[in-house]
Amino acid sequence: MKLNANDHRRHARRRLPRFVFDYVDGGAETEDCLRRNEADLAALHLVPTALRDTRHADPGITVFGRRWAAPLGVAPVGFSGLVRPHGDTLLACAAAATGVPHVLSTPSNDRLEAVREAALRRDPEALQWMQLYVMGDRAIAEQLVRRARAAGYSALVLTVDAAVSGLRERDVRNGFRLPFRFTPSTLLDLALHPRWSLAMAMQGRSPSFVNLAEADDGATSAQLQAALLSRTMDRTLAWEHLAWLRRLWDGPLLVKGLLHPGDAALAVRHGADGIVVSNHGGRQLDAAPSTISVLPRMVDAVAGRIPVFVDGGFRRGSDVVKALAAGATAAFVGRAAVWGMACDGEAGARGVLAGLVDDIARTLVLLGADRVDEVAPHHLLANLPIPGNAGLSHAGARHG
Repeated sequence: MKLNANDHRRHARRRLPRFVFDYVDGGAETEDCLRRNEADLAALHLVPTALRDTRHADPGITVFGRRWAAPLGVAPVGFSGLVRPHGDTLLACAAAATGVPHVLSTPSNDRLEAVREAALRRDPEALQWMQLYVMGDRAIAEQLVRRARAAGYSALVLTVDAAVSGLRERDVRNGFRLPFRFTPSTLLDLALHPRWSLAMAMQGRSPSFVNLAEADDGATSAQLQAALLSRTMDRTLAWEHLAWLRRLWDGPLLVKGLLHPGDAALAVRHGADGIVVSNHGGRQLDAAPSTISVLPRMVDAVAGRIPVFVDGGFRRGSDVVKALAAGATAAFVGRAAVWGMACDGEAGARGVLAGLVDDIARTLVLLGADRVDEVAPHHLLANLPIPGNAGLSHAGARHG
């Protein structure tokens, strides 16, 4: 029986070859940052308020003029097609069916237009955002942005914490790279996971970064795809270049991968419409802090001018409510949705997301809150062993 995200993780571990599971599950170096994300969330406690009327408890929120079923979204996850054929489409459809946004990764394995069309078939009001990596050739980014705009993606999420790839030791040990080379241990791993191997064989081709290939008129080389997998990005990109993207994109523009309050203030100054507090799921700088530990300072830095989103270690609806109490507008999940998708396709991802929405609604009632905007810092009891943890007691307000 799979009742929560961690149940799906255990099943996914059995279904997937080790090199695939480790790619999704692993972090950088000793994975301290990955563990901090979850540990620091667990170190926070929610303090209920009693005798509140919660007959009409509603976990829904409105962001950028659009209604979400809950303060929850699906974070961009690259190479989802390696977990299950058309994994990007499955995640997008699960999010659409749940009424929450899905952020499509630049290194997706399904064409962005096809993902959008599939999500719209699930729900004509499907919420989809496009994540953007800027590589050395900015013409590729420009074409991706134009295509996303034409396809109807409603927000652009510039990811800025991957100028180089973190040292993901699990991937190195597994020989995970592009172009992929089979070793005797890999072939044995595949033989021990026949369901996954058969599904990949029936697909007829290995997952590739199809959006990059199309953006480069079909001429994208194996080296370019390998560069994306290793997060070899444009290291000259600076804050003033947000103006370049603004000329290409007239919808909400968010900056993802911020942890420093000074950067949060710069995002506001340079015209960002929102930020995502993120350490890339612990996959980049292993020495980075957990996202929940810096969230209140980030909220304070933007001073109510733009919404603040967060990801990193969210496994339960109560985790999301903790982020709301610390000032976040909403939280995004990546691995949790992928584990569900690995187990049972779209239905599995939808089950994880629906379970999180139910968890959020139940936690609101138990907390004595009828609506998301009633969750406040006084509902938090901080027990984080980090400097400045008292900041959680004066976190700023959320923004819709």
